[in-house]
Amino acid sequence: MGQRLSGGSQLLITAFVHFQSSFIFIFQDYLEENSTSIYHDTVSIGGGSVFPQIQPQSRPRTESLDLNPESSLIVEISGAVSDKDRVLFTIHTKTTLPEFKHTECTVKRMHEEFIWLHNYLVEHDQYAGYIVPPVPPKPDFDASRAKLQRLGESEGSMPKEDLQKMKAELEAFRSLFLQTPKIWADSSEYLATFKKTVAMHEVFLQRLAAHPALRHDHNFRVFLEYEDELSVRTKTRKEKAADFFKSVSKTADEALRLTNQRDEDQFFREEKCLLTSYHAAVKDATAAADLANLQRKTMAENLLRVNLVLDNLVPKERLCTSEADLVSVLSSFFEGYQKIQVRLASDEDLKFSDTLRYYASDAGAAKDLLYRRSRALADYEAANRALDKARAKMKDIQAAEDAQFAANDRFKTISECARLELEDFKVRRIKYFQKNLVDFAELQVKHAKAHIDLVKSTLDRLRDIQPASSSSVMKEPTDSVGVPATERTVSLDDAFGSAVPFL
Repeated sequence: MGQRLSGGSQLLITAFVHFQSSFIFIFQDYLEENSTSIYHDTVSIGGGSVFPQIQPQSRPRTESLDLNPESSLIVEISGAVSDKDRVLFTIHTKTTLPEFKHTECTVKRMHEEFIWLHNYLVEHDQYAGYIVPPVPPKPDFDASRAKLQRLGESEGSMPKEDLQKMKAELEAFRSLFLQTPKIWADSSEYLATFKKTVAMHEVFLQRLAAHPALRHDHNFRVFLEYEDELSVRTKTRKEKAADFFKSVSKTADEALRLTNQRDEDQFFREEKCLLTSYHAAVKDATAAADLANLQRKTMAENLLRVNLVLDNLVPKERLCTSEADLVSVLSSFFEGYQKIQVRLASDEDLKFSDTLRYYASDAGAAKDLLYRRSRALADYEAANRALDKARAKMKDIQAAEDAQFAANDRFKTISECARLELEDFKVRRIKYFQKNLVDFAELQVKHAKAHIDLVKSTLDRLRDIQPASSSSVMKEPTDSVGVPATERTVSLDDAFGSAVPFL
């Protein structure tokens, strides 16, 4: 083959040559006999035997699950830029609401400003009866930046296989920041992470824009139309410690004081049991989906290593031999199959795992709403006891009555809003799951078709390879003292038994 190969490489190539004909026969028979076997449990609408050709439809960015395109307030994120340790989101708003100064505006916001808006809405007592959308996850590109830095520092000392693997992984990431102005193209896991981050931030804003009460909030309006930075600071250690003790107090309050609370409203009793079970089930499903997605990514990484090993078997100067052609075809197959698995893993993460993760967070927000209602009920009961004591002592009766009236009014207001919010949560949850699962199924069909096309094209290329002779002459390498080894002829029949004839 133009250069001497090790004994292991010679044995591997010989095994591939021997396996070529069996490989073609097996896959040809499989495709002819099971052309629709991967869809054995799928029937087209109307009961036909032909599988439907589903073409994914691209939807405009303004069309979202929770936002009517004809709404008076439309919010979308038109782009995002990674700037060192922060990500700037470009937010475009169109509105006809009279409280806005402009009908159309564009601003740039950081992730910390999203957190500030979410915390304000959660802590504001005026919105205690509403489900505040979950805060979007923090953009995390430390791993990709670390790989870029490691690639630059270790290019001379890193093993060839690891260097090729890292360059392949970072190819799409470099094109994202150096060439691609938009971030919606389908690419690697890094681009999928970027796309996922933008989508989560956009859903958060669109949920607020579609809400009949939250959309009129003053701070939300400032967030959308104030052109300069909001100068939002992160919480200090003291504030973080206070939040931690507050969460511990809330957990203890739920476990000790509110567990045995008597609620006369059957609707909220059933919703509490349902949300508790649903939240636990969705969290378990999210963990299982993440584990399955991790295994697919691991398989894609192993396929990349196989591809690199096969590439190293082919000499730089391509020789017209059947062994070199066979290794080249197999290398191309594993390369294409690895790319399909990477895209499928990204789609599974975005359309399936993130769907479960998002509604685990949203179910947690609904549970927080029920906690605030239970807390308001406990305050109302405490106000009733205080009023009874004041009347018994004939002291501060008016103040106790005012406190009792305010607690009763707050509890009723929260209950009325919470009932509507929980009913809307059911409808939105089903609609959201349906949309993302349908999109995920379309993407799976797309990747399955790409996989079938890859196998078919590989079979066609294998058929075009001219088979080598039944015996080939292989020279052994010289020994350690430089004495050339004797030449000998090795027959495939002698090495592997009766060979299967080539096509």
